[in-house]
Amino acid sequence: MPQTFVALLPELWIALGQTALMLAIGLGAAVLLGGPLGVVLFLLSPGQSLSGRRGAALAHRLLNWTVNTVRSFPFIILLVALVPLTRVIAGTSIGPLAAAVPLSFAAIPYFARLVEQCLREVPRGVIEAAQAMGASETQIVWRVLVREARAGLVGALTVLAISFLSYSAVAGVVGGGGIGDLAIRYGYYRFQTDVMVLTVAILIALVQLIQFVGHRLARRLDKR
Repeated sequence: MPQTFVALLPELWIALGQTALMLAIGLGAAVLLGGPLGVVLFLLSPGQSLSGRRGAALAHRLLNWTVNTVRSFPFIILLVALVPLTRVIAGTSIGPLAAAVPLSFAAIPYFARLVEQCLREVPRGVIEAAQAMGASETQIVWRVLVREARAGLVGALTVLAISFLSYSAVAGVVGGGGIGDLAIRYGYYRFQTDVMVLTVAILIALVQLIQFVGHRLARRLDKR
């Protein structure tokens, strides 16, 4: 194992960098697009501040349907189905940048649903108190909803990061690069079991690290 590790060290660093790139793009898309989508889903849901507006019920049903539809696709199928779009956006269908496209498409509705669930845990009385004080919709979102749910949102992002670490490994099966690609090329095609064990150990270590950091940060942000 030590000899294998030394021999693979250059490629291992490249694979780790590719995995980090895929995760950064996917999680960035989730936060920038999935986060606001989750907030809108919550505000349009029955009983919330935007639910009484004209067309709110239809918009909520359409957004709900879209989120559920994308989330229902197994990632490997979504990966293949988005190949034409991936070529348009990334200019290629292989490599970490190409794999980041379907990862982002999967991450956005996934995180949106997690955000919606976190916001539902905010006490209704806190929201009503802010409304009674004349707070605007934007102020309620940022100073009440996000502030009260921040620990849960960090936990949701941690869950997303761990899930999409495994998705990035799946992307390696179809030439996406990263740890999964290294495991397939050496551990599977070349029958090097020690390489497979090494990559699995690295993935386990990464999951533990992400969980540890996310858990500590969520505890610090939790006001309870």
